[in-house]
Amino acid sequence: MIRTRYSHFRSRAFMVSFIQRRRYLATQALLILRNEGPGILLEKAIAVLRDRMVPKTYQRWIRCFDTLDVEARRLLEAEIARWGARPSISVLMAVGPADLPQLAAATRTVGRQRHPAWELCIACEPSIKGAMQRQSSSAADGSLQIRIAPGEDGESRSTALNRALKLATGDFIVLLDADGELAEQALYWVAKIVIAHPDVDLIFSDEDKVDGSGRRFDPWFKPDWNSALMLSCDAFGRLGAYRRSLVEQAGGFRPGFEGAEDYDLVLRCSQATAPARIRHVARVLYHRRTNQLQAEVRRTPPEANEAGRRAVNAHLVSRGIHATVRRASSVGYRVEYPLSSPLPRVSVLVPTTGQPHLLGPCLNWLLARTTYGNFEVLLLVNEAHRTIPERAQLLDRAAADDRVRVLGHPDQPFNFSRVNNRGADQASGDILCLLNDDTEVVTTDWLERLAARVTLDGVGAAGPMLYYPDDTIQHAGVILGIGGVATHDFRTMPRGHIGYFGGAALERDVSCVTAGCMAIRANVFRDLGGFNEELAIAFNDVDLCLRLRAAGWRIIWTPAVELTHHEFASLGPHNAPEGAARFSQDVAWMRRRWGAVLDDDPFYNRNLSLTRPYELAFPPRPCREPG
Repeated sequence: MIRTRYSHFRSRAFMVSFIQRRRYLATQALLILRNEGPGILLEKAIAVLRDRMVPKTYQRWIRCFDTLDVEARRLLEAEIARWGARPSISVLMAVGPADLPQLAAATRTVGRQRHPAWELCIACEPSIKGAMQRQSSSAADGSLQIRIAPGEDGESRSTALNRALKLATGDFIVLLDADGELAEQALYWVAKIVIAHPDVDLIFSDEDKVDGSGRRFDPWFKPDWNSALMLSCDAFGRLGAYRRSLVEQAGGFRPGFEGAEDYDLVLRCSQATAPARIRHVARVLYHRRTNQLQAEVRRTPPEANEAGRRAVNAHLVSRGIHATVRRASSVGYRVEYPLSSPLPRVSVLVPTTGQPHLLGPCLNWLLARTTYGNFEVLLLVNEAHRTIPERAQLLDRAAADDRVRVLGHPDQPFNFSRVNNRGADQASGDILCLLNDDTEVVTTDWLERLAARVTLDGVGAAGPMLYYPDDTIQHAGVILGIGGVATHDFRTMPRGHIGYFGGAALERDVSCVTAGCMAIRANVFRDLGGFNEELAIAFNDVDLCLRLRAAGWRIIWTPAVELTHHEFASLGPHNAPEGAARFSQDVAWMRRRWGAVLDDDPFYNRNLSLTRPYELAFPPRPCREPG
């Protein structure tokens, strides 16, 4: 029997009998199985259906999945009691006169922590030491775990935090602002991660905002550690925990980065450790006190924006990368990387049916607009299409350009994977750029920018922003797991929309980019065996990218490169009626081969839905961290 307890079913649209509801749920579950492939079990189909129908309010989500009841607290405390060595945590605060009205609320959240091995280290101006001692001690129930270091009036926040750091004795430090609050299980999760991963150096969590009435809103469910995104914005944020010895090794908080001193510290600490030693807790452990209007405006002082830009630039210089960092949008920064000399050769592979109304504009824009100085174009065309007069004429004109080669192939029916693999075998470039023939170049230095990213240490592939002709987004990276396999990120959003917490405007690491336009190292493509030719049309790019990442390579999506894409114009949709059976087989193949990976995209938070991108998941998917 399928049961439901959601009040949504009591709305007028669902005022039907219990038997009708049960029949409806069973029918819809079977439809999901049929449409999304036999690899999806009935339980998963029902879970997807439930996720589609439950109201997606954050308040409901908090009540269901982010509220500790009496029993949950008892279990948590029993677990802590079983721990042997308990990691100690120092909470650092810098407090000025303007912070006094909010101080009690902030320190009260430290006093109620379930993990007992903490201390609160506060740096304050001398004039408020007495008032601050009374407020903080009262809020923390007179705890003896509070240390106070008075400094000088008007000192910078970085100076104050360094004084608080000198008081700290904990294994890890956590930063708390006077307008912030810790979830009562926040330090428990930090300690739990440290116990499970003793070599961890940095830990960060999801966060939200809380208004004056205590109502939580605007949750930021973050990706796991994302190197490219960290150069676009401070995606570490709050709650952030740092191994104290690593902070001291990095030199503490640097003066001169006021407004972005935390961002600067994270970048320096990340350089001194490895991504494997940076852990993300996909739970809301920090609340920023603000009001709804401030949250919607998201204003950052200009001096903080400039300090953040300089922090990113200093980080890159320390890595030997002399790039240009500029403010790119209202939400972050953009890095323009230098290219090596001589320029790496790029082979642009264009599978095509030779239709003049598609290939003609694509070639015109590609050859006339591209400013890159060292590339070739390989037109991969079926031999049968070369006999059609109007197509043959276009291909002959194209071949007259020294940069273009026309390579025939006998494939019928068309196999995208095999055609590109043959093209790659004959390509002379250090970099392959896979490009559909229904694209048009918008950014003239597109190849420079893609090549510069692909040649970064550790990066294997890169992809651009693709727009539909109506100026809506077609591709801004790929999210795994949506619809059973994957979907394009921010699809159909209007040009200029920043997306979920800036994701459509900020360069970032992703699990996959589309082969509609993908730059990839040629040697890596060949080492991986190229595309899997079992996947003739759909998901071959997803499979390639998953193998690429499994081999240890990063993939970058960048909004700094823009193309227009007339998707499916050449061959039609992958799941059109005539190809539906093949599409279903490809879905099933991908689920068998990559199912666990598809459902656990490290760059898409487990608290977000696999049914509708960036809606809340009811319930969240299982956590990868212990517990």
